[in-house]
Amino acid sequence: MTFRQLIRGFVVPAVILGAPPVFAQNTPPAPPAVTAGWRDGFYVESGNGDFRLQIGALVQADGRFALDDDQEGVTDTFAIRRLRPSLRGRLARHFEFFVNPDFAGGTVVVQDAYLDTVFTPAFRLRVGKGKTPFGLERLLPAATMLFVDRALPTALVPNRDLGVQVLGDLRGGVVSYAAGVLNGVADGGSGDTDTTDSKDLAGRVVVRPFTGNSTSLLRGLALAMAATRGEQSGTAALPAYRSALLQQPFFSYVGAAADGVRVRWSPQVSYFYKQFSGLAEYVHTELPVSKGGVREDIGHDAWQIAGSWMLTGEAAGDGSAAVRPRANFDFGAGHLGAFQIAARYHALRIDRRAFALGLPGAGSSREAEAWTVGLNWYLTPNVKYVVNVERTTFDGGADGARRPENALVFRTQLSF
Repeated sequence: MTFRQLIRGFVVPAVILGAPPVFAQNTPPAPPAVTAGWRDGFYVESGNGDFRLQIGALVQADGRFALDDDQEGVTDTFAIRRLRPSLRGRLARHFEFFVNPDFAGGTVVVQDAYLDTVFTPAFRLRVGKGKTPFGLERLLPAATMLFVDRALPTALVPNRDLGVQVLGDLRGGVVSYAAGVLNGVADGGSGDTDTTDSKDLAGRVVVRPFTGNSTSLLRGLALAMAATRGEQSGTAALPAYRSALLQQPFFSYVGAAADGVRVRWSPQVSYFYKQFSGLAEYVHTELPVSKGGVREDIGHDAWQIAGSWMLTGEAAGDGSAAVRPRANFDFGAGHLGAFQIAARYHALRIDRRAFALGLPGAGSSREAEAWTVGLNWYLTPNVKYVVNVERTTFDGGADGARRPENALVFRTQLSF
C-alpha cells in the first residue's frame, strides 16, 4: 500500500462520520479583547482585566518669593518642583508594579520602583523602592496635597527607601497595616543604597472604626500609629532641617555623627466629611549622637494641624484622590471649576541638649513655628492652581534669633 492510499483510507472514513481529520489543526482561540481609553490617565487593559498599563504624569511649576526680604537672603525664583512621568500596571492579575522617575532640576531621581505580589486584599508583598510606611502627610500623593509643600513634621519623617514590605486591608478597610524591613534613611531623606549592615524596621497601623456605617458623621475618621527602629552610624544619618515653603535650612549638625539606635514614633488622625477635610500628626525622632568623645540621646519633636473647606460644595475626600469639580472649567459656559481654602499650624522643636553639647552648626535655630493659608483652584481633576502664604518664626521670635520668613508661593499643576 502506498503512502497516498494509507492517508486516504484514514481520512475519508473520518470525514464521512463527520469527524475532522486527525491532522487538521483547530483554529487557535481569539486573544482576549483589549480596551484603551482615558480614566485619570491613558490606559491599555485586557478584556478580563488581568493585564493593565496606565501612563501618568505629574508636573508642578512653582513661583517662590520671599516677602520682606530686604537683605536678599532668599533668591526669588520660578522652578519646576516635580516632573514625573509614571508607569503603573498589572501583570497576570496578581502582580502590580509602579515606576516613578523625577526629572525636576535637570537630574534624574527614581522616586518609586517596586513590584507587588497580591495574594489577597489583606496581604500583598512589595519589593523595591517606595515610601516608608510612617508619615501621614508623606504617604499622601504629591498631586493631592493641600499645600504647596508638606509641613514641618515631614522633615522628621523618612521619605523613600529600599526594602521589603507587607501591607493590606482587613475587614473591608476598617483596619489597614504596612510593615517593612528597609535600608534606613535620615529624617526627611531618601536612599538608593545602604552604607551599613544594619536595617530599619518600620510599621504603621490605621483604624477606621466607622467606615462601614454609611450614615455616621464619623465615617471619615481614621486613627493611626507608626514607628521605625534601626541602628545608624556616621554623618549621613544626621539631617539638616529646612523651612516648609522657602526650603531654607535653619538647623544642621557640625562635626557630629550618629552612633546608635534611632527610634521614631508618630500618632496621627485624619477626618473628612462632605466639604471638610482635616489632619493632625505628631512626630518624635530620637538618635544617639556623638561628638568629641561625648555621646548623648538627642530627640526632636514636630506637630501640625491642618484643615480645608470646599467653597463650591464638592466632597473634600481623604486626600488620597483628586478633587472632582461639579463642572470642569469652561469660561464661556460660566463654569470655573472648584475652589478650596486651607489653613495649617505646624512647628518643629530641636532638643535643647543638642545646643548644650555644641552639636549644631553656626546660625542654627532651636525652634521653627509656621502658619500657612492657601487657596486651591481645581479647574479639572487634572489641572490645579495653588496659592500659599506662610509666615515662619524661629526661637519664638526672641532677640538675636533668625529673622522671620514670609513666603508667597504659587503653583500650576498638571497630573494624571
